[in-house]
Order: sequence, then C-alpha cells, then structure tokens
Amino acid sequence: MPTRLVSFLALSWTLLAALLSALVLALPALAAEPAPPAAVAAAAAASAPATEAAAPAAAASAAAEPAALDARVQQLKADVIRLNRDLLVLEEELLYPAGTQVALFVSMDVGKLFELESVQIKLGDKLVATHLYTPLEVQALHRGGMQRVYLGNLRAGKHQITAFFTGRGPHERDYKRGTTLEFDKGTEPRYIELRIRDQQARLQPEFDVKIW
Repeated sequence: MPTRLVSFLALSWTLLAALLSALVLALPALAAEPAPPAAVAAAAAASAPATEAAAPAAAASAAAEPAALDARVQQLKADVIRLNRDLLVLEEELLYPAGTQVALFVSMDVGKLFELESVQIKLGDKLVATHLYTPLEVQALHRGGMQRVYLGNLRAGKHQITAFFTGRGPHERDYKRGTTLEFDKGTEPRYIELRIRDQQARLQPEFDVKIW
C-alpha cells in the first residue's frame, strides 16, 4: 500500500479516535454543568413567599434539563457514527479502486436441501476467503440475505474462481461440492455471486455463479 495512503488513513482514524475520546470526556462535564440562569432565577423565586406560584415553572425547567442533556449526547453520538461511516467508505474507495475492484458474495435460494456449514474461495491458485457459518448466519441467508465474503483487487484479464461448499445434504449426509468459473476482469468493478439453490428434480443442492 502506498505510504501516503497509509498516512492518510492513519490520520483519519486518529481524528475519529480523538472525537470518540472527546465524547467520553464530555459526558461527565455535560452531566455536571450548572443549571441555566433561568432555572436558577426560577428556583430563587420559588423560595420567596411572594412568588410561590413560580415553583411549578422551576420544577418543569429542572425536569427539562436531563432531556436537553440527552439530546446533546445523542447528537454527538450521531456525529461520531456518521464520521465513522464516511471514513469506512473513503477507505474502501482508496484501497479498492473501481478499475481493479472485485467482490464475492454468497447467497441461498430456498436452501432446504442443503445446510451450509463452510465455504472456501480461491482466485486462481490463491485462497482468498474462508468462512464457518453460524445457525443465525444461515437463517439470514435463507431469508434472502447476501454475504460479502471477499473484497479485493484484480488486474484486467482472464481469471478463474473456485468455490468449495461443505455442509449437510439430503438425509443428513455430509456434502461437499465445488464449482469453478472463468471470467474476464475489465476496467469496471466486478461483482460475483455464489448461489446455493435447490434442484427439486434431482433432490439435491445446486451451486452456480452469477457475475454482475
């Protein structure tokens, strides 16, 4: 990775860390800050016999202080989350330019004939991704989710992708299947979806590759 890019990313994450630290340090100060002048005046008025009618207003003002403090804290949190998101997007754009970017996804269509346990993916002779699935992750895929398992860079030209799926097939049997596809990488980003589908006619899972 270029030295200037590393320096820029390091500076960006340092700024985010500084903002987070400022938020943590600001919370006690916000909680301990004195009541607004209006609230002080209302409290003083409430202590005087002639202004006893102002006591409800003072109580209402004091009750509003925690709400205002919470609003300020929530705004600071929102600013931190927004900055973190922007930094992640910027980092991805810098590390994986459109001209060389390739992303691999895993999805399931129905998936009743196959219980996914793990996947391994190779680009050429290089193992680029491996993942062990939890029951919750498999459920998310069954509901239509799509998991990005790899994001990287490839030069333009012909490439080969090989994916190995392991799990349990029909009748609770151990099942392992591989699929291979050759594709061309041009100057545009390349998105590759590895799909697990049920083949009802043969009562077994089917694995195919879709290129966007």
